[in-house]
Amino acid sequence: MHPAFSVIFLTTLIGAGQGLFLALYTGEIYALGNLLPTQGAAFYVGGSLIALALLVAGLIASFFHLGHPERAWRAATQWRTSWLSREVLALPLAMALVAAYALAHHLGWTSPLFTLAGTLPVSPTLLIGLLGTLAVFALFLCTAMIYAGVRFLQEWHSPLTVVNFTLLGIASGFLLAAGWSAWLGNELVGFYGISGVIATLLALVTRLLAMARNRGLKHKSTLPSAIGVRHSELTQKAQGAMGGSFNTREFFHGRSAGTLMLVRALFLVLTFPIPVLLIALAHWLESPVLPLAAFGVQYLGLLAERWYFFAEAKHPQNLYYQSIA
Repeated sequence: MHPAFSVIFLTTLIGAGQGLFLALYTGEIYALGNLLPTQGAAFYVGGSLIALALLVAGLIASFFHLGHPERAWRAATQWRTSWLSREVLALPLAMALVAAYALAHHLGWTSPLFTLAGTLPVSPTLLIGLLGTLAVFALFLCTAMIYAGVRFLQEWHSPLTVVNFTLLGIASGFLLAAGWSAWLGNELVGFYGISGVIATLLALVTRLLAMARNRGLKHKSTLPSAIGVRHSELTQKAQGAMGGSFNTREFFHGRSAGTLMLVRALFLVLTFPIPVLLIALAHWLESPVLPLAAFGVQYLGLLAERWYFFAEAKHPQNLYYQSIA
């Protein structure tokens, strides 16, 4: 498939924003259980605004992929059958709840409304955060299922697609939370850094499993089935036209096998080992900058990873449109 950079930025930006919100809410829950130091409103408000900015940036990026942006609202009309329509609904819902979470902390709505099981004080921020968490995971599911639900693209049609989108978003979000904590100089850098490393390593395992699965795929469509000619030796010389077409532009990345290998090596290095190494160095040197650097490097790796994700998918129509002339 041809990787659209607007979709690459959409999925990576909102993934990091979703992961950051989950990190903030996890920190609040742990603080209520006295497992982490309690943080002031500035930590949650600032972090939530960063998460919201990433979600908004992803939404803006998505418009560059539309031929008629003024008709974008129509994408939500098919929510009963389309994962894209469900994503269109889930994204603004998640944005609204992240904004409400920031506002609730800004207004100091942290006093308990009631106590759960006699031990857990439930405040308005906790309830809003719970709703936001459900919306965020629903958004992960909707975004990933847009691709995992495409049956004829066998590289995408796997539960590993949903797992990878979720884990990579969580990993980048927790590393960003570590960077935010380091910037503020609070005590949560270690917790978020270690959690981000664990999520990164889990994402590495599932991403490698997906790549191994895709390498061993036996595609259902073949060149004989594409053109309706049964013969053991078929070679296409032309597609029937002297120039390119929509089919050759949109369903094939147009890059060499060497470029694919280079991008694959790049994302495997930038997304996984280097961020882990930077977090380890940050802990050793007590650096306030390295956690942010870990997130920045990983995000660059995620851009390459998402490009490879799209380019790796082999559209069956390319069996016919193999060459221009």
